Amino acid sequence: MNIKLPLFALLLFSCIAVQAQRKSDLINEINLLRAQLDSTNIELASAKKNGTVNAEKATSFEKQVHELQDANTTLLKNLNSFAQISSKNSESVNKALASLEEKEKQLSIFTDAISSHDSTAVVVLTNTKQILGEDAKIGVTNSSTVVISKDLTSLFGTDTNTTVTEETKTWLSKIASILNTNPNTVITIEGLSMTGDLNTPTLQASSISNILIKDLAINAERVSIEVKDGGFKEGINFKIHPNYEAFYLTAREGVKNGNK
Repeated sequence: MNIKLPLFALLLFSCIAVQAQRKSDLINEINLLRAQLDSTNIELASAKKNGTVNAEKATSFEKQVHELQDANTTLLKNLNSFAQISSKNSESVNKALASLEEKEKQLSIFTDAISSHDSTAVVVLTNTKQILGEDAKIGVTNSSTVVISKDLTSLFGTDTNTTVTEETKTWLSKIASILNTNPNTVITIEGLSMTGDLNTPTLQASSISNILIKDLAINAERVSIEVKDGGFKEGINFKIHPNYEAFYLTAREGVKNGNK
């Protein structure tokens, strides 16, 4: 009996020691699991937080994508509008260039005609000096009109006479020769009065005009008369110049054709 008691005590102590060890192990395992749980909870919370942030970022990115899509659509519309406007502007520029080209052609016609008139004046001046001589009173006005001045006495014998002398008829044949040599010119017979009486210079200019037309066979369309107050001058000016009326008609026709 005494032998069994210590053995029982030993077994009891062993059982107690084992249980104590198992309890300690369980506590350690529980503590470990709690630590793992806490770590997991922290990671979960962090994941949730990151998920929220990522969701917000995703929403922001999605919003930016929509905004970029809208901006791209607007840019495409603007590009199409710009292309249409550019096309219209290009058409307008082409039309403007065509119009400028047409105007340049018209201006070229006028410029060529004016240059031709200036050149004609040089030729007429040369011919006039050759035919009438260097002593004749010859000048040039407006760069295209050759003016031959004669006093009334040399043409009519007196200041008031309206019938030319025989010498004048011979001299007028030289004027007709100048006109025949330059068929593109016309002549204006200008009567000047310093008394205010325009009737006498009108009759004088008409007398000269009739001789050129009837006696010297100058086309009537090439001869015209003009009378004015000469101030302190009197006499007859023979103005040989290009056909301004024909030039005007050419210019008007050019403008008309350019506007069609």
